[in-house]
Amino acid sequence: MNVHAQPQLTQAETALIDAFGERQSLLPGDGEVMVRRDNAVEALKAGLPTKRIESWHYTNLRTLLPAVPGFDPSASAKAIAPVIEGSTVVSVLNGASAAKFPTVEGVSFARLSDKLTDGSFAPALDLYGPDDAIGALNTAFVADGVFVDVADGIELEKPIELQNVQAGGQSHVRLPVRVGKGAKAIIVEHQTGEGAALTSSVSQLTLDEGAEATWLIVQEQPETASHLAQFKAWIGKDAKLTLFFLNAGGKLVRQEVVVATKGEGADFKLRGVNLLAGDTHTDVTMVLDHAVPHTTSTEVIRNVVTGKARGVFQGRINVHQYAQKTDAKMACNTLLLSDDGEFSTKPELEIFADDVQCGHGATVTEIDHGHLFYLMARGIDEKTARGLLVKAFVAEVIEELEDEQIVETLEGKLDEWFATHG
Repeated sequence: MNVHAQPQLTQAETALIDAFGERQSLLPGDGEVMVRRDNAVEALKAGLPTKRIESWHYTNLRTLLPAVPGFDPSASAKAIAPVIEGSTVVSVLNGASAAKFPTVEGVSFARLSDKLTDGSFAPALDLYGPDDAIGALNTAFVADGVFVDVADGIELEKPIELQNVQAGGQSHVRLPVRVGKGAKAIIVEHQTGEGAALTSSVSQLTLDEGAEATWLIVQEQPETASHLAQFKAWIGKDAKLTLFFLNAGGKLVRQEVVVATKGEGADFKLRGVNLLAGDTHTDVTMVLDHAVPHTTSTEVIRNVVTGKARGVFQGRINVHQYAQKTDAKMACNTLLLSDDGEFSTKPELEIFADDVQCGHGATVTEIDHGHLFYLMARGIDEKTARGLLVKAFVAEVIEELEDEQIVETLEGKLDEWFATHG
């Protein structure tokens, strides 16, 4: 008989378990919520994921997160200007939602702490699988966030920006959103802050029949922060979701995307940009379930890697047996600007239906020296020429968003990053 000893807990694991014991009485929730918190802590006691767990193979969290900062009650984050000018801003500052919400016709806002206290949010805290380390961490410690409900038939004129701003220590938030039947909305999720921090953030989007949503994730944490995030979405009949993410910061970043098509005619588009520099590690892991017939999806990821940065994209598309007529395409393209940079790509298709159109592809390349020579021969200096080529590589997926203001804003973010890391 083989006996497998439980590995000794790391400093980070011990600190998290101890912190729960200290903070348990301060966390909102009825009995059902507390049961889920206790279950989440038991999952943490089993240890943070290592490369032995397939979905974490390229991100050994036990190694990459050797220690965590404590909770800092004195940390004072402040709301910032919106990413897209004119947006309606709702802020969560160091894990606490604003005391007052804006007034938007057809939209209701609620503090998540209230929904935890009365227990109505308890079912949404369930982990999505045995390896849901981010969900476990967040469920254990989440104390607040913002719930957004867009009423049926409403077409929002301005984007709603959900700001999650940290000022050091730890913060754990949830951002659940429902877009009602036939409604249209643009949601911006801005993850940013300063100082040494550990943040976990779980966004949950439900699209009712015929709803359309564009969700932008702009992640600009400092290179002293560890950022663990999930975006989970359920797409109803004839509903359309366009998800765009920009990762342009963070020392350690894991962004999970978990999406399920729940109604025929559902359409999902994912466009993403990873801008990686310094000695950072960024992992984007996606799981997409095509669960019903006649659904479509396309995913295009562009990565730029410089310095000693390491990046990961894992994308798995599951086509269930009943999901005939599925059309799913996935591509991941990487530009390496440094001999010391790394990027690992793992696209997967698991298909149980026999009448589908599915495919995936991945490329890794360097700057084309012929293109570089062409620009330099016309009087453009090498640094500027390299910047133009890199920006063209990335901007292609941004321009698919079509909204001129959004495109200009995101291209401005590219310029800011290239000015520092180009």
